[in-house]
Amino acid sequence: MSLASHLDELKRKHGDIEREIDEAMAHPSVDDLEIVSLKRRKLALKDEIEKLRSRSTTH
Repeated sequence: MSLASHLDELKRKHGDIEREIDEAMAHPSVDDLEIVSLKRRKLALKDEIEKLRSRSTTH
């Protein structure tokens, strides 16, 4: 998998999680811990995206 396609896939997953968070927050019955878990996954993906971007600009 090329770096560009890997970045695209990570961005897609990031967007998917963002939509999941929005949907979960729209339903008051959703457990807060689930939302926290989704936010952590989203942040981890963002961190990975930034690492790959910085790596691609330094090489």
